Amino acid sequence: MLLGAVAAFAATPAVLADDSQGAPVATVPIQAGPGSLEARVSKLERVVEGQALADLLERVQRLQEDVQRLRGEIEVQANDLDGLKQRQRDLYLDIDRRLRQLETATASASAAPTAPTTSVPSSAAAQSVPPSAPPTGAMASGSNPQQEQAAYQKAFDLLKVGHYDDAISAFHAMLAAYPNGQLADNAQYWMGEADFAARRFREAADEFGKVVNNYPQSPKVPDALLKLGFSYYELGDWGNARQTLEKVNARYPQTTAAQLAQRRLDKMVSEGH
Repeated sequence: MLLGAVAAFAATPAVLADDSQGAPVATVPIQAGPGSLEARVSKLERVVEGQALADLLERVQRLQEDVQRLRGEIEVQANDLDGLKQRQRDLYLDIDRRLRQLETATASASAAPTAPTTSVPSSAAAQSVPPSAPPTGAMASGSNPQQEQAAYQKAFDLLKVGHYDDAISAFHAMLAAYPNGQLADNAQYWMGEADFAARRFREAADEFGKVVNNYPQSPKVPDALLKLGFSYYELGDWGNARQTLEKVNARYPQTTAAQLAQRRLDKMVSEGH
């Protein structure tokens, strides 16, 4: 009975004695519950942590969106750059085609025979003109512009579709067959362009140098000298690049090649080279 009474007394929230008798006040510790201060603080911490996590996730999502947007812009710019390179290559090819047509027309006009001023009887002509000897192999190859043109066009078509190695091999074969042909300088130049397009800048520099050294009277020399300077630039050979580009300006002023050379020189200055 006594234990039950003590247990019942302990279960009450608080027991207050008579203040007049000065008895102490009995208290019971506050238990944590749904409405307690500790529970409310814990709930508030969870809310704050959840909000911070939500903000962090939102920032990460925004960063991901920015990265995707920038990646898309980079892809667009890369496509634009590829298109620009293709248009530049097409322009070079079109200019070369026009020059070849002009050179062929000029060569045909200069090689056309003039009409004789006096008539010669056929019998006398037959006696005065000795029979011509059959051409040797070297003369035959050099005197067959149709076959040379066909070989050149075959290599040129490979270059136009981006088959650079095959184009170089075809140009090599053409030069071996027609070392002194009318299109030899053009073939040498486009071998350099093929290596340059394939980013083999050391080989490109060698091929462009051959145009300058082996065909000094060729109309391809200004462009070859320009691309030689560009090749040195890509190789990081700033001294030779500057010297070559300045040579383009000095030898061929007021030309497109000189303008392009000056632009690259200005770019080198801005880059600190």
